[in-house]
Amino acid sequence: MRRGSVSPTPLGWRSLRQTSRRSERPGRLLGLTLTVVLLSFACTGGLVVAPGGTPPATRGEFAELPGSFVLIGQEPLFERGMNAGLAVWRDFAYVGNRTDGSSGHPHPGILVVTVEDPGAPEVVGEIRRLHVADPGATSRELRIWPGGELLIALTFGCDAVLHGCAPDLVRPSFSFYDIGGDRAARPRFVSEYQPQGQPHKFYLWQDPRDRGRALLFVSTPTPIGENLLVVDISGARSGRVRELATWSAEFPDPGPDDALHSLSVSIDGRRAYLAHLTAGFLILDTSELARGAEEPQIRTITPLDQPARWPGVGPHSAVKVPGRDLVLTTDEVYGRSAGGGCPWGWGRLISIAEETSPEVISEFGVSPYNDLSYCEGVSSERDAAASFSSHNPTVTEHLALISWHGAGLQAFSTEDPAAPERVAEFLPDPLLTVATEDPPLSSGPDKVVMWSYPIILNGLIYVVDVRNGLYVLEYEGPFDEELAEVSFLEGNSNLGDASP
Repeated sequence: MRRGSVSPTPLGWRSLRQTSRRSERPGRLLGLTLTVVLLSFACTGGLVVAPGGTPPATRGEFAELPGSFVLIGQEPLFERGMNAGLAVWRDFAYVGNRTDGSSGHPHPGILVVTVEDPGAPEVVGEIRRLHVADPGATSRELRIWPGGELLIALTFGCDAVLHGCAPDLVRPSFSFYDIGGDRAARPRFVSEYQPQGQPHKFYLWQDPRDRGRALLFVSTPTPIGENLLVVDISGARSGRVRELATWSAEFPDPGPDDALHSLSVSIDGRRAYLAHLTAGFLILDTSELARGAEEPQIRTITPLDQPARWPGVGPHSAVKVPGRDLVLTTDEVYGRSAGGGCPWGWGRLISIAEETSPEVISEFGVSPYNDLSYCEGVSSERDAAASFSSHNPTVTEHLALISWHGAGLQAFSTEDPAAPERVAEFLPDPLLTVATEDPPLSSGPDKVVMWSYPIILNGLIYVVDVRNGLYVLEYEGPFDEELAEVSFLEGNSNLGDASP
């Protein structure tokens, strides 16, 4: 652990306290500014567009962060590297693979980890059925559907350059695995669904009125065709999956990459919040899907000429802040070798009080890494193969947990949406070696790549680092009661109980 100290063991867990780390310029906040020119972005990187303009203001550059993370447990996952999506169900966590099953990649499947004792997580199995561990295929996206007691794995073709995969053609598929009862330790394959289009991300929506009904909202970011596919998986156990609706957009002022990267859906299912890359953020009316209409239609609420946009870079993820008229978005910008580079990607808070005209009210980053002035001293080696970018968020009413690639896990208070405050960070000591370094993210000198959506289970935080494995953490600091009271919450489904 970096700058950590041993703390008393709570509740029988092995515990190390991760204190607020002091660096040369740790800072608490990159605050409000709407004039900065950032990066043009693509899903697997970004195209630099003149990182000039006015950097965000910083407050309290040398101040201690008011909160901290406690490390409860860690599982290095065979030191395989290239870990990806995370799902948690009762006493088990499941971790996907960012690369494939070609030569030189050990344990290429979905790893099954017992977390019955959160202080001592341990791999107890590996799913390698179907396409999960094939050459050319990545199992990057996982979800748990509690009502169906199913693990859902999305596999699709990965990139030989960006992900170290074999150049094999792989047809995308969703695989469903029974995790009911004692199957959680040994998931059993039950069915497969091969969708139209090329899915990249998906959001799981379980009907709050009927646990036996669930929909997948799938982004299909292809240049031509629909951008969104909605699928009813209620009958997945018997192989009955039904495509319900599609939606697409042609933006009047097209950018370099306007594809739909990912989205989230309100708890009641009536709204979808879209992260549309260079086209920006907008909102859809999905109420007909929520109520189960026979031929549901998706309607655009935010006019296509009025999305929330910012110069160059576009949103990677968009998650509604519970109980408030706010959405938190994150960027994803890789190193220069993948077309990105310093100052990488930031987070933003967007007001949706007027759904037809959402408005960016603040943008924030992690000082010093996202300071434009910091970029002047970044070596070309570091800038080529590192990323200090926001990635995946999970939010409560006043707290945002964001995986921030090389800057680890970051916590921000959103109490004042015009000036989010950085309140804690977790930056682990990296493993000495791993089997496969991520080509654009950890092949350089920086060896931390916090990646997954954080998942909160019984007040503890589960998060995956691409390179270094699975971490179980506890947060102490401002608004920690919001996490302590959560039995389950994640940023990629409507499951959870963060707030009203």
